[in-house]
Amino acid sequence: MLHFENDYHFGACPEILRRLTEINAEAQSGYGEDALCRRAADRIRASCGCPEGEVFFLTGGTQTNQVVCAALLDSYAGVIAAETGHVSVHEAGAIEATGHKVLTLPGHDGKLDAGELRAWLERFYADETFEHMVIPGMVYLSWPTELGTLYGKTELAAIAGVCRDYALPLYLDGARLGYGLMSPACDLTLPEIAALCDVFYIGGTKMGALFGEALVFPRGGAPAHMTTRIKRHGALLAKGWLLGAQFDTLFTDGLYFRLGENAIRTALRLRELLREKGCRLWGDSPTNQQFVLLENGKAEALAKELCFSVWERPDAAHAVIRLCTSWATTDAELDKLAALL
Repeated sequence: MLHFENDYHFGACPEILRRLTEINAEAQSGYGEDALCRRAADRIRASCGCPEGEVFFLTGGTQTNQVVCAALLDSYAGVIAAETGHVSVHEAGAIEATGHKVLTLPGHDGKLDAGELRAWLERFYADETFEHMVIPGMVYLSWPTELGTLYGKTELAAIAGVCRDYALPLYLDGARLGYGLMSPACDLTLPEIAALCDVFYIGGTKMGALFGEALVFPRGGAPAHMTTRIKRHGALLAKGWLLGAQFDTLFTDGLYFRLGENAIRTALRLRELLREKGCRLWGDSPTNQQFVLLENGKAEALAKELCFSVWERPDAAHAVIRLCTSWATTDAELDKLAALL
């Protein structure tokens, strides 16, 4: 079987496996209080251009989103997200389980619009009964989005401006951050993202690590007792040095960005391959997630030899499937896919 169903179906990149083998017999302090985590945090701060930033290592993306929302939101507040946002759709109510509502706005190719966000907030506070409603307490964005699209610098700056005007923290989910940064459609750098957002995380699980995410408060100011909060949500690893070693490796000699570059190079080749075979692309993703509209019969035939995700069914006769490339995708796999198509 060919595997294009997600970007985390392989283990870890060779550099990380080699590093973990090298340090396996070394004793380390627990819960992130080790030299590897400190060094990884220093490397991340340097890459983000935020020397005063605070960095925390967590076990996974859903846990990170849950911890951030629970830590930053008042008990009566909710988080604003696009209706297609990960916290809105694919986290099994993890945010709601903390007692906070996800307040959804329309998504445009997966993205919030700054003008619509401002208009929504204006209408909310113009309603004399707003004290009886869930108060908007922060804004959540995915970058890249769940549809593989990217906020440009102007778009992200506009949303950040609205957030500043309403004193709302801007939180960016960077599960696939490295893939976004290496896309030819990207006009943002990591330091620029750090300057515009109040908190974001750098994905490792989907970017060549065995698991783990790095949560960054670029200007400091993390909520008090953040480690305690992380542990309460089951996202603190006793062997935290495993995360430190992985992120220290990813942010040494540009490895994180090279891994992202491979995913984007192979994704662009995949997109052209699909076009050559007469497939109809669904949307225009410039990152590692590519979406294709297929007749049900063709999708069922492909499923015998190709693993993919069914993303939606626009009508009774068709399916939109998602094909993902990753840090590990090879040209040989694309050749096999071309032959199969």
